[in-house]
Amino acid sequence: MHDLPDIRARLSPSQQLRHDADTQILARTRVADLAALTPASSICMIESLRSALDDALRLIGELIDPT
Repeated sequence: MHDLPDIRARLSPSQQLRHDADTQILARTRVADLAALTPASSICMIESLRSALDDALRLIGELIDPT
């Protein structure tokens, strides 16, 4: 099993930026007060998470098959 520093060393600068952005989105949603969100804010949060998940899966795919 790889630890995080080994994995980050395999990422290109562009991939590291994408990873960091996805991590920040997830961190923001973890601290959000879901009960206080308006319906529109909830939708924006869901779309943000959906986008981050999509990018994370593409990044994983790039690492598995870099062609």
